[in-house]
Amino acid sequence: MFGGHQHQLRQTLIALRAGEELSEHENPGEATLQVLQGRVLLKAGEVSWNGSAGDLMTVPDGLHSLDAVEDSVVLLTVVKIR
Repeated sequence: MFGGHQHQLRQTLIALRAGEELSEHENPGEATLQVLQGRVLLKAGEVSWNGSAGDLMTVPDGLHSLDAVEDSVVLLTVVKIR
């Protein structure tokens, strides 16, 4: 991986148990979400996207949330705007 606080590109590994969620929050910059394990539901307003292991999802601009349908592990990659 390449990134860290001294770079614009940042990666975060997130693990969620089935039924847990990351509540609605703003997108800090261009971002993708790679599902490494499990199944998740990415929601933005009335629109939602299902993600399963191996899927690479583009995180929408604006408010969004993430729900774990199953025990899941995802890799969030963000380009932070300085």
